[in-house]
Amino acid sequence: MPKGKPCKGLVKRVRVTRNGKVMAKGSGSTHRRVVKTAAARRRVRRIRPLHPTAASVVKKALGLQ
Repeated sequence: MPKGKPCKGLVKRVRVTRNGKVMAKGSGSTHRRVVKTAAARRRVRRIRPLHPTAASVVKKALGLQ
């Protein structure tokens, strides 16, 4: 049975913690920063865990499941 290759684009965009959570940067951090409030810009800057459903899809694409 052939081994699956991880999706290289996802490898660059997400990281998996030791506990198995998939962490990713929020969207909306590059364009139209002047329109957003300071609190919204700070929120977008954080790296946050993905929703469990999306995390399972990402883990399959990375070859972790």
